[in-house]
Formats: sequence, structure tokens, C-alpha cells
Amino acid sequence: MANVEQLKQRFVELHGGSAADIRVFFAPGRVNLIGEHTDYNGGYVFPAALTFGTFMLIRKREDDVIRLASTNFELQVDFKLKDAVYEEAHDWGNYPKSILVHLAKRGFTFGGYDVLYHGEIPNGAGLSSSASIHLATAIGFMTMEGHPIDRVQLALAAQEAENQFMGVQCGIMDQFVIANGKKDHAVLLMCSTLEYQLVPFQAKGYKIVVGNTNKRRGLVDSEYNTRRAQCEQAVIDLQAAFPDLKLLGELTLEQFEANAHLIKDVIVLMRARHVVEEIDRVLKSVEALKANNLVRFGELMTASGISLRELYEVTCKELDVMVEEALKIEGVLGSRMTGAGFGGCTVSLVREDKVEEFIEKVGKAYGERTDYKADFYVADIGDGASEYFPQN
Repeated sequence: MANVEQLKQRFVELHGGSAADIRVFFAPGRVNLIGEHTDYNGGYVFPAALTFGTFMLIRKREDDVIRLASTNFELQVDFKLKDAVYEEAHDWGNYPKSILVHLAKRGFTFGGYDVLYHGEIPNGAGLSSSASIHLATAIGFMTMEGHPIDRVQLALAAQEAENQFMGVQCGIMDQFVIANGKKDHAVLLMCSTLEYQLVPFQAKGYKIVVGNTNKRRGLVDSEYNTRRAQCEQAVIDLQAAFPDLKLLGELTLEQFEANAHLIKDVIVLMRARHVVEEIDRVLKSVEALKANNLVRFGELMTASGISLRELYEVTCKELDVMVEEALKIEGVLGSRMTGAGFGGCTVSLVREDKVEEFIEKVGKAYGERTDYKADFYVADIGDGASEYFPQN
């Protein structure tokens, strides 16, 4: 966790004045524990907020200039909200700018501020650094201005900012869990309706270890579009039995099994089977956690990873190697790829006393078997975005 007093000193170095009136906000990163490629099929996802993320330090100015700085990048960005548009030269500064523009579109007003960001999430790892910046900014600016905070609406504004201002066609999962996460709880979210429940995740004695393959996710866009089209084809085929079917997530596993013969293309059948079985796994994993059965939860995580490799075919050598090596370590309950695939990260549930051995052995074997060096992040499940107050 960052040293907030040092960050305040850095803020004063950059923006002047004193540290007395600086306020600090924090938004976590997120990891999806199980439920991959189910969101756009009308199914459940099961993400959790992490205990590392993005800090935002902020102080009111007398004028209407918003001045952005970051400990992660040298570039500083000054702008006035009334003139704000996407500018390539503003690079990372477009993220805070985008959420403020979309909140302003919803009728919220903001004055001038000096701001300093400190990001603990590696860019491009699939742990949602962009949504973390969006929500830290949204919660911070809304609080400073005394505006009422509706976390679901802030998540939707952040998704809008990503889609329309940044031009990235993401779903709602990242923004939603970062806005609404709760310590020691995962979020069971139905992406199509935004119905959700907080499920206790009592992982006493275990840690979530995120393994970054450092393999860039190059194929995601084209392959993602192909998978979506294949799922849509499966729906069309199954409409022979279910004329009103719109999304695969509307089917139970039993309904799917009884009518799977209607899907003639073997690849389309594989994709559909993954989606329907994955949604079933999510619901079973919630039952396992409610029964405090972490072993069963870990088994379902691993089964999800196998399905993503064998049926949905969105893993890659690097992800497969990291999961394979993780499952060799005693005290690992489950391991799988997380995110869109073709690179990015794995998530493993590791017994606390085995975490160091896990990082050392998996890292060594991964480096020997691939062309990349792995990075590891150890986390607990934390709260959603909020004002940050140091623990006494």
C-alpha cells in the first residue's frame, strides 16, 4: 500500500501550497474470480475488488482549471472542463477528463482542482487500471463538490466514458465492482440487468495471487468479435426449440443439454457449451462460498480455466503454463486465466504459508518455459471506491 504522507509531499512539490487541505480518495483494481465470457451472453460474472488500486489526491483551486499530475507518468495535463475533448497528446489524462465530461453531461458541475494520481495497477494486465482511475475521479470530484453519490449511476457513467470518450467497447463489470465492491465479499452480478448480491468470501488463511504473464493481449479484439458471433449463431440454432431466446444466459444447463443437438457446427457447440456450463459454475461457486467450502470453490475455478482453454479457446501458451505450474504447488486450491484471454493474468487461490513458494517456483518455471518474466500481486478482497482514511 502506498505511503500517503509521501504522496502528499509529492503533491505539494508539484502543485505548491500546504498538505493541510489535501483530501485522498482510493479506487481498487478488480479480478474476476469466475464467470468468463458470460457477460455479453446475459449471464453472471463473479468479480471482486482488490486491495491495491489507484490513489487520487485532490485540493480545491480558486479558478476553473483542473490540473492533473501522476506519479506514474511525467506528463501533466491542464484543462477547463467546459473545453474538454479527447486529445491524443493528453495521453493518460484523457481518462480523468472523460469521466468528468460524462458526469457533466448528467448535470453535475465541478470547479477547478489540483490533482495527483498514484496507480498501483500495472497497465495492460487486465486488472482494470482504467476503470480504477475513472471511479477514483468520480467519487473524489463528486464528494468534493457535495453532489449525491449513486454508485450504480457512477459505474454507468464510467462505462459511458470508456465507450464514448475513450472509444473502448467494454462491458459494465469492471466499473460496477470497483464502485460497489465490499471487503471480504465477491459481487455476483447479472450484467444485463445490473441485479447483484454481495457474497461473503471468507478466505481466512488463503490469499488471492494474480499472476501477470506480461504477454500482451494481441488477439483479443478480432477473436472476441468471432466468439460473440459464434454465441449469437448458437442462439439462432436453439430458437428452433426456444423461439423467444435472445441470449445463451437465459437457458438452464438442463435445457441446453436437451437441445444441444440443434447446433450443427461443432465449434459453435463448443462455444455455447462453455457459456452455459460457466454460468452454472458461477452459481455453484456462490453455493460453495455460502457453505464456506473453499476447496469446492477452487475446483470450480480450475474447471472454468479448463473450459476456457478447451471449449472457448481463449487461452495461450503463457496462460496455460502459468496455470499448469500453479496447480503443481501444494496449498493451491484453484487457478485459472482471468479476463478476455490471449495473455494478461491468471488468478490463483493460495494458502497463505505457501505464497512465497508459489511466487518463487511458478515464476522460475514460467521464465524457463516461456519468453517472458512473470509478475505477481498478492491481494485480499477490499472495498469499492471511497475516501481514504489511514488506519490508526
